[in-house]
Amino acid sequence: MVVDVTERDFEAQVLQRSQQLPVVVDFWAEWCAPCRQLTPALERAAAEREGKVVLAKVDTDANPSIAQAFGIQGIPAVKAFRDGQVVAEFVGAQPPPAVERFFDGLVPSEADELVAAGDEASLRRALEIEPGNAAAALALARLLLQRGERDEALALVEPLAGDFAAEALAARLRLERDAEPGGPVADAFAALDAGDRKRGLDLLLEAIGSADGERDDLRRAVVGVLDELGVQDPLAREYRRRLAAALY
Repeated sequence: MVVDVTERDFEAQVLQRSQQLPVVVDFWAEWCAPCRQLTPALERAAAEREGKVVLAKVDTDANPSIAQAFGIQGIPAVKAFRDGQVVAEFVGAQPPPAVERFFDGLVPSEADELVAAGDEASLRRALEIEPGNAAAALALARLLLQRGERDEALALVEPLAGDFAAEALAARLRLERDAEPGGPVADAFAALDAGDRKRGLDLLLEAIGSADGERDDLRRAVVGVLDELGVQDPLAREYRRRLAAALY
């Protein structure tokens, strides 16, 4: 959708509408040759994402107060709004591939929408479209873990280095594979699954003290829980200190 916006309706057409979906604002003027060069790429990108993004055009000559409010010093200038705030922007004419990437950063991809659906078929389809989609791989691995299909789950998350949640799940799968039934590691994950994070963390830290080759995986499992809790959580702060003490 492409709309012409003025000072009179900018708040409704841009700020309020951006609460529902992204709004890309094209600041332009009739005399601006680069603006005429950029416009077709913007309009094509918006049309390809019909219903997912709005393109709003603001003539800076006719609406100087809007241009001043947003610090427009050169045109074309493009700003993307979400929830009433500027979330991305660029200045100057850009080639069509750059414009497409700009819009892609605002609108969920097909794979992202499939991940949001969350069912197994959607997650598998997301990985067909984007084999490297970490969110899809992690969500599918969790479903497989619940079903007891551990080998496939591990194969999905092991390649996702640098993702705390994926590394924690891979560590769990390896630890459970080698753990003694009824031992502290098995009990730790049972406690975590039951929502008792404190007991689960206590047992994992206890296991670190007597572990040899599994120390890294135990650390990854603990870090995954702490990352899920968030940096401000009091339990996370306490156990971050205790993890450091257990390791060093």
